[in-house]
Amino acid sequence: MILSTYNIARKSACFLSFNRSIRHCLIPVFAALLFCSCSSLRQSSVRDDGKIELVFMQVNDVYEIAPVSGGKHGGMARVAAVKKELQRSNPNVFLAMAGDFLSPSVYNSLQHEGKRIRGRQMIDAMNAAEFDLAVFGNHEFDITEEELQSRLNESSFKWIASNAFHKSGDSVNAFKRFRNGRVEELPVTLMMTVSDADGTRAKIGLISATITSNNAGYVKYADPVETAVYLYNQIKDSCDAVIAITHQTLREDIRLAEAIPGLVLIMGGHEHDGRFNKTGNTFITKAQANARSAYISRLRINKADKTVEVVPELRELDEKVKMDSATSLVVNKWMDIADKNYSALGFDPNDIIFPAGDSLDGREAVVRRGATNFTSLIVKAMAEACPGADVAIMNAGSIRLDDELHPPISQYDILRSLPFGGSIREVDMKGELLKQVLETGLKNRTRGSFLHHYPQRDHIEPAAVYRVALTDFLLKGLETNLQFLNKDNPGILKVYDEATSSADPRSDIRLAIISFLKKKKPF
Repeated sequence: MILSTYNIARKSACFLSFNRSIRHCLIPVFAALLFCSCSSLRQSSVRDDGKIELVFMQVNDVYEIAPVSGGKHGGMARVAAVKKELQRSNPNVFLAMAGDFLSPSVYNSLQHEGKRIRGRQMIDAMNAAEFDLAVFGNHEFDITEEELQSRLNESSFKWIASNAFHKSGDSVNAFKRFRNGRVEELPVTLMMTVSDADGTRAKIGLISATITSNNAGYVKYADPVETAVYLYNQIKDSCDAVIAITHQTLREDIRLAEAIPGLVLIMGGHEHDGRFNKTGNTFITKAQANARSAYISRLRINKADKTVEVVPELRELDEKVKMDSATSLVVNKWMDIADKNYSALGFDPNDIIFPAGDSLDGREAVVRRGATNFTSLIVKAMAEACPGADVAIMNAGSIRLDDELHPPISQYDILRSLPFGGSIREVDMKGELLKQVLETGLKNRTRGSFLHHYPQRDHIEPAAVYRVALTDFLLKGLETNLQFLNKDNPGILKVYDEATSSADPRSDIRLAIISFLKKKKPF
């Protein structure tokens, strides 16, 4: 059935009736931006030329509020600085986040004021940087329902949620935000009304699309493309241009552009390496992860001939961009909070441990399918920390970076790559169980329960006993399809004492990696 999930959501009161939805849509999302010249009399005499330019600045997949690569790239303070720079020549500048910013993050395992931080630092930094728009990525649903609600409530920017809805029991409704004593439903569309100095006015419609890969229990998805087509047809005649902000694969964005050729721009996320495509007349832009770059797209609207010209430009956010001071204050506040957490755990986040060399590949889609230089490094580090072990095993889901680490690499980079940490445990294990574990790990390909191990073993003798080093998470039997791997399994003959001192690299897998990198170049 066409739009079956979408219609289910509507029946569940997730979508308002069309009249009510449009009524909300037409309430100006942003007050008309009227900027005056020095003389109001002179301004009133300026004739409306029927032309107006808007600027959309886009970042996506931003997990770090501070610069990365030893401070050379990214950082929310640089994002804020570029927005302010653009506003000096055009007040109609809008900053958008195309999904994946609340998780994964090293902050998600840290605490502040008695609670897990869980993206609070990102919302605080985005508010300071004066973001205007955001959409859900798949990783926004990594955190709990209660934590996501808190982040929504704390945000001062607008959200668009066209195909992602809040599921509570049998009920499906729009996500809500509770702010300043008001309850706001996250809209399925937004309508922006803007004007320029000579009085030209324009309306821009916005829709979103979120990939349906995260099956968190409190989320219900409608089909991204079918929903977008439906909503586009509802608003297209009420505005001068329609833009989509998405978080899905490039292939899915191309499919969206093909389904809605009238879209003038798709500002996308999900891929981390920066993408650019033009399908028909629709531009698709994706910046590099962690705000190493931003796409700046200028929309030039001619009201007379009803045309829209889009001029996209990729802007590198590197050392040439000065930091915005107000946003830097917020970033530094959270960095100080994090540093106190790290110090208590025996880490020095600013210590450079790998000054030069190849980038380390921690992209989720790669490490959950096979070995990379980063996964090989980790299991070798585990083996070195446990010299008596016959094999070292880790689950791919321990790596939450979903990105590449570019030298110089610091202790902080290792912390953010494996934010949950955890000790390395050693056990004596029957060969029969070890074989079952490794075979199951291979079957878990594409999942976080896919296993990496070192050294590779061509043959395992079922009756033999092997000393195995593995993450404490695995030994707890918490991994998908590997619940049989736990201390009570009769195939585990002995569990060695857990290391607790920060002087022992076995006490935290990240300490083992840092120690390994300090001692030698791993490749």
